[in-house]
Amino acid sequence: MSDEKKLSPLEGIKSASRQLRGTIAEELANDSDTFSKDSGQLLKHHGTYQQDDRDVRKAIKGTDGSRAYSMMIRSKIPGGKLTSDQLLAQLNLADELGNTTLRITTRQALQLHGVLKKNTAAVIRRINEINMSTLGACGDVNRNVMCCPAPLNGDPIHRQLQEITDQLAEHLAPHTRAYHEIWLADPETDAKELIAGGDEDFEPIYGKTYLPRKFKIGVATPEDNCIDIHTQDVGLLAICEDAKVIGYNILVGGGMGVTPSAKKTFPAISKPMAFVSPEQAIDVVTEVVKVQRDFGNRSDRKIARLKYLVADWGIEKFKAKVEEYYGQSLEAPRDVEVQGHDDHIGWFDQGDDRWFYGLNVENGRIKDEGSYRLKAALREICNTLQPGIRLTAHQAILFTDLAEDAKGKIDAILTEHSVRLNEDTSNARRWSIACPAMPTCGLSITESERALPGMMDDLEQELEKLGLADEKFTTRMTGCPNGCARPYNSDIGLVGKALGKYTIFLGGRREGNRLNTIYQDLVPAEDVVKTLVAVFTLFKAQRNEGESFGDFCERFGVENLATELADTAAAS
Repeated sequence: MSDEKKLSPLEGIKSASRQLRGTIAEELANDSDTFSKDSGQLLKHHGTYQQDDRDVRKAIKGTDGSRAYSMMIRSKIPGGKLTSDQLLAQLNLADELGNTTLRITTRQALQLHGVLKKNTAAVIRRINEINMSTLGACGDVNRNVMCCPAPLNGDPIHRQLQEITDQLAEHLAPHTRAYHEIWLADPETDAKELIAGGDEDFEPIYGKTYLPRKFKIGVATPEDNCIDIHTQDVGLLAICEDAKVIGYNILVGGGMGVTPSAKKTFPAISKPMAFVSPEQAIDVVTEVVKVQRDFGNRSDRKIARLKYLVADWGIEKFKAKVEEYYGQSLEAPRDVEVQGHDDHIGWFDQGDDRWFYGLNVENGRIKDEGSYRLKAALREICNTLQPGIRLTAHQAILFTDLAEDAKGKIDAILTEHSVRLNEDTSNARRWSIACPAMPTCGLSITESERALPGMMDDLEQELEKLGLADEKFTTRMTGCPNGCARPYNSDIGLVGKALGKYTIFLGGRREGNRLNTIYQDLVPAEDVVKTLVAVFTLFKAQRNEGESFGDFCERFGVENLATELADTAAAS
């Protein structure tokens, strides 16, 4: 009984839910514009979050009006791979039942915003009708499995990475029939097969109460860490010889979320645990999931991610427990580090007489606004050229399997719709991403997606003046410390700390294998660019040859940066 009292309330909700059913079906049938609190938690496992428009919330504060509730519905897209027809169908849903925009996430998925509760079932059903799913896109399960999206079809390594990504996604998907019963079954023709509570065999990996917290997996090569492997709970770093994957270093314990008021929380970079053969990989990852299931913290969700278990136990004890679950010892990890990060923007030869084109989509938002009509441009490209579609971890979109003569056609379509071409996009903007934040995210403290473009306008002008426009550095902004846009390992991290104020982090790197450090706290939005420009000015004067901005900040030290700039200001 004492152990039960220690469980977080959500553990009780999951336990009583009959494998994620709860009262969702009953609530879908009522006239309320919201789901209950308990159902809101279970709905995450079905791929949807209940939100309200905080712009409207401010407008009606102090009146008798209620909040403007809606659902965010996320599709799970392993490796970010879909078709033109699937993208067109998602755009149709955005126009017909959403807020007219579609968003590419930082995990290679798609999000629809502004879906009313009464339309939730229709949206999820239509997503499934185009052979996509929302199951497990959110919640305490394995989320979207990430993988390099580049369709380098002449390279067998990339095909192998996509194959294991698909296999992991399928293997670790929830087995509950609740999803089909609630969203897809025809009540007049399909018999409902209710599962009695406590049937843990129905979820052979997750059990009755699923995982203690969300779980993220990514697959990458050392040469191209475009999916930020070190921020994942589990990373599979491919070890390759003679154009073949001979095995994977299994990395464990990455994660970005932080609660500033709770000093026990922290961001973490994953650590190498073991080397496994391709044949071992899925089974070993499964045992890592099971260890987290059984030993992850179910009392305090703030410290429930795998990174805290790894930190508490240490990598050797954690590996020993995985070996115990797996039933045999595992090799030591190979001495391999990530070395690069390609955002796949521009034109590339696929290696099969076809081409792909990577288009930067600022902060992942697909919309038509004024003369800027990206959504209309995508419709024309998909309808006329029918390319394959890939989504990147930097919220960009790749058009794949194109004939060489498509180059001029795509440029013309984008230009006609006032979409900025890659050659007209600054490096600062190209390597920046932001979370949605206001007005839909309930956790957001301040702006992110709506604030970063203006900052990029100012920053790119200042960098041009300094002669630093060609520098490549990652800038990642979030409206709160939860870290959805992975701000804690970037060259520059901008994290919402209070309304209109940000913590500036410096010293990460584009390769993603180093955490950054707090440089200044509570910087007003209007002072962020000015603060960064001062550091860039020092960088220009004192950098080593070929040194990146993040490496310079790390070498110099953030405390020394502040002292040096203060002394310079005082002397002037």
